[in-house]
Amino acid sequence: MSYFTFRGETLHAEDVAVSDIAAEHGTPCYIYSRAALEASFLAYGDALAGTDHLVCYAVKANSSLAVLDVLARLGAGFDIVSGGELERVLAAGGDPAKVVFSGVSKTADEMARALDLGIHCFNLESEGELEALNCVAAEKACVAPVSIRVNPDVDAKTHPYISTGLKENKFGLAIDEALAVYQRAAQMNHVEVVGLDCHIGSQLTDITPFIDTLHRLLELVDRLADIGITIKHLDLGGGLGVTYRDEQPPSVADYMDEVRRVLGDRPLKLLFEPGRSIAANAGILVMRTEYLKSTADHHFAIVDAAMNDMLRPALYQAWMDIQPVQRRSGGHLTTWDIVGPVCETGDFLGKGRELSLSQGDLLAMFGAGAYGFVMSSNYNSRPRAAEVMVDGTAVHLVRRRETLEDLLRGETTLTES
Repeated sequence: MSYFTFRGETLHAEDVAVSDIAAEHGTPCYIYSRAALEASFLAYGDALAGTDHLVCYAVKANSSLAVLDVLARLGAGFDIVSGGELERVLAAGGDPAKVVFSGVSKTADEMARALDLGIHCFNLESEGELEALNCVAAEKACVAPVSIRVNPDVDAKTHPYISTGLKENKFGLAIDEALAVYQRAAQMNHVEVVGLDCHIGSQLTDITPFIDTLHRLLELVDRLADIGITIKHLDLGGGLGVTYRDEQPPSVADYMDEVRRVLGDRPLKLLFEPGRSIAANAGILVMRTEYLKSTADHHFAIVDAAMNDMLRPALYQAWMDIQPVQRRSGGHLTTWDIVGPVCETGDFLGKGRELSLSQGDLLAMFGAGAYGFVMSSNYNSRPRAAEVMVDGTAVHLVRRRETLEDLLRGETTLTES
């Protein structure tokens, strides 16, 4: 179900006309649907009913406090990859005891803070990280719960930039290496082995790689049991895809049914780290057409959003649906490249789109709730966009648009000649 729908010729976010939001809060502007976030998150809980589990939203997908707040109210756990994300979870009311700390380069200070808060688990990705955590925990006279991230060398068959489970990727440890690191961890006084972790990539539209990975992880669970190391939870990461264009990803229910079938009666708690599948289709990016420009070969619609607002098309060559906020019946269709004002040839949001456009028209980019604002920047000294959360008929400004003063804050010129 989409929470961004046309009523007549006008696009609505839940029960509010998108054009009204743009008129009040300007463009470019991110608009999120609370109902969409809630429905996507609850789909995991419904599919896992009766199974011991923890769904940890991947904060990197969208770290806005309002988004984290909505999910924390539903009892979500959180998957973090930095100390900054941990502080965001706390500020939004998240429970540290439901936090898993992933990422390849946790610092000693980040480890110490997470230990003080009593997070659920550290997902470790190297032997060096294990040694460092043991030292930090020893200084605090505590025991750190750990899981080792395994790289199973499974091809997720997705874009190479978002594939993380192959042996050439920087993430995790090969299974044989992981076995040795688990043995080392079992000998330490200030870490406790509690889990086994894996994440093979993002935007998967086929269950097969997930299940291949699960079989390999269960083999490792058995090998560890044979040497006296008991795994209490299995963290299968995230990666379930969403529909941007014509993708047909499996439903959450179908994925979980297959996981539970393979797992059988093993007494393992299941952890998942979904991000994109919760947030992507819960948000849109609204932009205004500033100018229309035609050359001998192309028609360009120059909009006020740019690659610094939505990096995915330039970075991944990602296709994202772009539609007029107000449909024009009977208008002349032209093939447009939707481009921004940033001084880069790669600054495009969509190419070859059949649209009927006039200068000043509002456009909406769908699927922008994940890896949108969170990857935005101030390149070309552009203030970052506003963020709005819609809840039925209510509209909440959850992040004001940056000002030029914001861009200069914290900087100085030289104080001496």
